[in-house]
Amino acid sequence: MALKIKPEHILFLDIETVPLAQKLSDLSESHAKLWSLKFEQFKSRNPDRYDESVDAAKAFSLEGGIFSEFGKIICISVGIMTESGGTKRFRLKSFAGDDEKVLLNDFAGMLNKWSSPEKQLCGHNIKEFDVPYICRRMIINGISLPDVLNIAGKKPWEVQFIDTLELWKFGDFKHYTSLNLLTTVLGIPTPKDDIDGSMVAEVYYSDDNLQRIVSYCEKDVFATAQVYFRFSGLPLMEQEMIENAN
Repeated sequence: MALKIKPEHILFLDIETVPLAQKLSDLSESHAKLWSLKFEQFKSRNPDRYDESVDAAKAFSLEGGIFSEFGKIICISVGIMTESGGTKRFRLKSFAGDDEKVLLNDFAGMLNKWSSPEKQLCGHNIKEFDVPYICRRMIINGISLPDVLNIAGKKPWEVQFIDTLELWKFGDFKHYTSLNLLTTVLGIPTPKDDIDGSMVAEVYYSDDNLQRIVSYCEKDVFATAQVYFRFSGLPLMEQEMIENAN
């Protein structure tokens, strides 16, 4: 597969999300009721998804962060290719913190400065998860969408997103492959050497270790870039090329 977008024109990204609160009981009464209603509807449509021990409260702790109406973003990590004096670097930067509005504002400011017609965003499942989640949380927090994210009314070929999951599907819309599986089958060193997505909420709320989550998110960004390089027929990057811009 020959992809025409130069790596230098791509912003690779990944996000990490958690439930809005550690426990369902910490939400407002109305918000908690809406979650319980959503859980019952989801459970009725997917009877094999939960065993009898999973109630609305447990499901919220496990999966609340997946839904933008009941979760929040605690980290957005991005990576770009840079070159100086003939030396190429993969520069990583993370927007992370407990105050979602602050990190989203900072991220939006960066996007507004970076964006141009020839540049694109790239992520794994970015079209179905990362971008919609970011946009919804920006709207909830009263933040104007950067032009690159404001895709309402745009035709598919006008949307500046590269989705490595979509590239791997080759038109098979029912097929889902995780980034971990994809890096494994492509022979790319896996980023899943510490925690996985199911552990993020516990690490955030119980362990109070945001930096561990940031490191995990940045590894996913680097892995996504490596997948794009493989699709493009380019040599994989070495770990020594990583440069942290935080």
